[in-house]
Amino acid sequence: MHEEAPAKHTQEEYRKPLREQALNELTALAKRTAASDGRYQTAVPFLSINRYSHPTPPIPVVLTPSFCLILQGSKKVHFGRQIIFARSGDFLTSLISMPGTAQVNTTEDSVPYVGLRIDFTTQEIASVITEAGLKISPRDKKLTAGAFIGTTRTDQLELFIRLMKLLDMPEAEARFLSSLVKREMIFKLLSGEYGHLFFQQVFFDQQAEGIGSAIAWIKDHFSRSFTVEELAKASNMSVSGLHHKFKAVTTMGPLQYQKQLRLQEARRLMLSGAMDATTAALEVGYESPSQFNREYRRLFGLPPLQDIKSVQASFSAGLLEQSGLLTFR
Repeated sequence: MHEEAPAKHTQEEYRKPLREQALNELTALAKRTAASDGRYQTAVPFLSINRYSHPTPPIPVVLTPSFCLILQGSKKVHFGRQIIFARSGDFLTSLISMPGTAQVNTTEDSVPYVGLRIDFTTQEIASVITEAGLKISPRDKKLTAGAFIGTTRTDQLELFIRLMKLLDMPEAEARFLSSLVKREMIFKLLSGEYGHLFFQQVFFDQQAEGIGSAIAWIKDHFSRSFTVEELAKASNMSVSGLHHKFKAVTTMGPLQYQKQLRLQEARRLMLSGAMDATTAALEVGYESPSQFNREYRRLFGLPPLQDIKSVQASFSAGLLEQSGLLTFR
């Protein structure tokens, strides 16, 4: 009589409630700090908490190197032609700066969206790789987009719990010990199933691929006109190589990337009340208001004035500022 080995199934059955228990504990800790809606920068410099009781409209963002863990609700991020959708227990990671739009949703029973964000740098990843002696290389030579989602394991959630509990300690102690927990987090990510994707960030910046430097150059010069030839020269790349690799990583070409940075920043300036549409267009480098209006509508779906009114109708100005949605990074 043939009997199926139950070991793997039993192990998964055992791990599932532990993971749910860790998620529940972590959510409770996050809600204790973020008691109401908004974006909370904690005493740990690289850790912030976001909480929203109502779904948000698509908001312009520039994704920066970070690890975002969804505890409740869901988040949809749209950049280039790619859409990333993350639910409770998933993480969303950006390895490079990428312009896009982000939208959060609560659950069907009106449970608020709650998420944690860990900011990291290329240097931190490289340091862990070197000191831990990790042997990591891309699984193939094809570059992949610089943002992706994954599912957190129980041991990763336990590290987040340890990090959140440090908020109860004196600030100096929390800062020191949190840096150690962060290094362990990076080690777990690098040594896990997504390690080859995290390694790409180091690969971009340190293996003469030029993509990291090209992105940094555009961010520093997005308000001025430039040619792809000029960017390629500044990044030590051929024009064809720049086009191919830039699109593989950011899902868009260099000039489209610049255009999105310009329009995102113009929208931020208008949402903050700092400028009207014409002034914002000039500030980010547009010489023609009609071209600005045309490209703005193509990206955001509405002309500037209507779009700003629509977003402001969904949020009070105070919530926009508190939530950090007006931050251009």
